[in-house]
Amino acid sequence: MATPGLLAFIATSKYVDGLPLYRQEKFILARLGVDIARATTSLWMVRCGDLVQPLINLMRDKLLEAPLIHCDETVTQVLNEEGKAARSQSYMWVQVAEPVKNQKIILFDYAPSRSGSVPMKLLDGFRGYLQTDGYEGYAAIGRKSGVISQGCWAHARRKFDEAIKGQKDKNKAGKSHMGLSYIRKLYQIEHGIKESPPDERKRVRQEQSLPVLQKLRQWLDKSLPQVPPKTLLGKALYYLNNQWEKLIRYCDEGYLRMDNNLAENAIRPFVVGRKAWLFSNSTDGAKASANLYSLVETAKACGLEPCHYLKTVFNYLPRAESIADIEQLLPWNQKPV
Repeated sequence: MATPGLLAFIATSKYVDGLPLYRQEKFILARLGVDIARATTSLWMVRCGDLVQPLINLMRDKLLEAPLIHCDETVTQVLNEEGKAARSQSYMWVQVAEPVKNQKIILFDYAPSRSGSVPMKLLDGFRGYLQTDGYEGYAAIGRKSGVISQGCWAHARRKFDEAIKGQKDKNKAGKSHMGLSYIRKLYQIEHGIKESPPDERKRVRQEQSLPVLQKLRQWLDKSLPQVPPKTLLGKALYYLNNQWEKLIRYCDEGYLRMDNNLAENAIRPFVVGRKAWLFSNSTDGAKASANLYSLVETAKACGLEPCHYLKTVFNYLPRAESIADIEQLLPWNQKPV
C-alpha cells in the first residue's frame, strides 16, 4: 500500500520536477533503500489520475463559467495507442481561465489528434472570449454562438521578428522594422496599465491603443500589395491581415489580454517534462498525466506547494462523502502553508 505522502512525492517529482519514473526507481528510491519497480509507480500514477477526476470535473465546470479562456496545444507521444503507430503524434491541450482575481484554472487534456473537434468537446457550453493563436483547429468553435475568437499579438510580433532576422542587413530599417515598431507601441501602452483595474485598462486602450491600431491598419493596407506573400515579411503581413479582427478585440474589454502568453506559459512545464520522460506508455497514462498536471499547475498558480497539496488530496479525497467535501479540496479553497 502506498501512503499519500509517497504518492505525492512520486507525482511531484515527475510532474513538477520533470524526473521520469525510471530515474526515480534507479536513483532516488534505490539510494534511499526503497525497492519499487517502475511498473508499480506507473500503475500508481494512473490510479492517482483516476482518483482526482472528481476534482478535475469541478475545475472544468468553473473554467467554463469564465468570461475568457486561453487555449494552446503541443505534441506528445503515446506508444500503445489503438489504431496509431508508436511514433505517431498525439496532443496535449491546455486551457487557462481566470474566473476571479488571483484565481487561475489550468486544465490539461490528452487527445489523439489536433482536429477542431477537440476544443469543441473540451469547451462545450462555453460562452465568452476564446484566445488562441492562428491555428485553424479553433475556427469551428469560434463560429459557435456566444464564443468570440480573440487573436494573439505575440504571434504577430514573432513573425516580424523572424522577418528581420531573415534580412541580410538586420539593422537596415524597412517594413519589418516599421511593423514591429507599431506592435511595440501597443505593448508599451499595455505595460503602463498592467496594474490598473479593468475599467481603466479599457479606457486607455480606447483612447491610446485604437489610434495606433488605426495607423497600423493604414500602413498594412498600403504594404500588402507591395510584398510577395511567400517571403518572411509577406507571411508576417498576411498573418496580421488575416487575424486582424481577432487581434483588435482586446480593446473591447479591460479584462482581455493582448496575447495568449498565459496559455503558452502554462503548457511550458509539460514541454520541459516531455524532454525527460519522452512518451507515455498508454492512453490511460497520458490521461492520468493530464489530470495530475492540471492539479499541480493550478495549485502552483494558486500559491500552493504542489507536493503538500497532492498529499492533502490523496489523503482526504478517498474519504469525501459529498460534493462539498470535494469542493473543499479545490486548489483555491486550500490555504498556502
